[in-house]
Amino acid sequence: MLTSMRKFKSFTYPQMIALGYLLVIIMGTLLLSLPIASKSSISPGVVNALFTSTSATCVTGLVIFDTYTQWSYFGQVVILLLIQVGGLGFMTIITLFSFMLKRKIGLKERGLLRESVNVMYIGGIVRLTKKILLGTLLLETLGAVLLAIRFVPRMGFWPGVYYGIFHAVSAFCNAGFDLMGKYGQFSSLTTFADDIAVSLTITFLIIVGGIGFFVWDDVIKNKYHFKKYRLHTKIVLSITTILIVSGSLSYYIFERTNLLSGMVIGEQIVASIFAAVTPRTAGFNTIDTAALTPASKLLTMMLMFIGGSPGSTAGGIKTTTFAVILLSLWSSLRNTKCDNIFGRRLEESALKKASAVVTFNLILILSAAFLISATNATLPINDVLFEVTSAISTVGLSTGITGTLSVFAQIIITLLMYCGRVGSLSFALLFTEHMLPAPVQNLKEKISIG
Repeated sequence: MLTSMRKFKSFTYPQMIALGYLLVIIMGTLLLSLPIASKSSISPGVVNALFTSTSATCVTGLVIFDTYTQWSYFGQVVILLLIQVGGLGFMTIITLFSFMLKRKIGLKERGLLRESVNVMYIGGIVRLTKKILLGTLLLETLGAVLLAIRFVPRMGFWPGVYYGIFHAVSAFCNAGFDLMGKYGQFSSLTTFADDIAVSLTITFLIIVGGIGFFVWDDVIKNKYHFKKYRLHTKIVLSITTILIVSGSLSYYIFERTNLLSGMVIGEQIVASIFAAVTPRTAGFNTIDTAALTPASKLLTMMLMFIGGSPGSTAGGIKTTTFAVILLSLWSSLRNTKCDNIFGRRLEESALKKASAVVTFNLILILSAAFLISATNATLPINDVLFEVTSAISTVGLSTGITGTLSVFAQIIITLLMYCGRVGSLSFALLFTEHMLPAPVQNLKEKISIG
């Protein structure tokens, strides 16, 4: 027992967080495996329960079964709790109970909190955590109320309230789980494509949940004074705005004669904005993903790959990583040594880390696509690439092949979702963080690049 405790204390912060998520997934798997979790009162099986638990905990949204059709109220509530824990980070939830029990937060817990919410400084982390918990409660409540206003007239009071809460939490946590299977299995929000209020509410929750808790704190402190924001906040807000605007315009151009052709101009604009926001990384859709034009599918994959921002409920390589790669490319083209933005110079290690994140994610995507294609020969490669990108970026969008995957492919997707939530680079570091650097360096020699 003492040996086990010593080993646990020797774990690095990323290892502890990865273990924490794994324990939450296992707990969710056990609960969802119970017959009471299914409407049919028949256990869905361990693999299916594991897939669903991982998807919920890793706030992805990929599903083998339609959530409304398959899961009972018990199962739906378990999924909702897994989404909330996965979205905020399990350490944030543990800290909430510490607050309630008036227990002091130690230095080890503060370090775990800093790593869990992915902020740069340990100072003020407890205060920030309180803001995160309060802000989450307020925003999810606001979203639930706004959605319930639209759902109640259509579904009745209590079902409308329940649907409002479920979809507000799912949207804010960028999870993509929905209960709209009552209007058609795997239909997501297509039934409400013409409801501008629902679309804009979900869009708002996705954006706020995906910009990062550190950005929240900075904006609250400095209000509308953009110049006073930290460099991280400036980059996140700028890249997020650029991606939403350019993505919305692109979807409108690509789909105006396709999926948007039957809508009035106002609905087309809202649908285009929704389509640009949800791949980063929410997983809802108001238009049929499988029926998108090839250009729109490629654009969706690009947005999924980029994802949201660090320290948020979103996945992907993150907006800051994308910005660093672009800045480095621009510096290389101009033959300058420094990566400068907003009057500041980025630290040299930023490019190395960003390159590692992008490279590792690409390796995972291509390797997973190869293995799935090799064992599921009838699946189109573009659909497989779409699926694995959605999984590693914890998005949840699919062209409809999730339920047809073999058990082997489901396990691969499960691992990708877990990897995406923990962080692909953090996952790789789990096995190398304790390795000591070589005391002697080899001789340096030039090679040709490009």
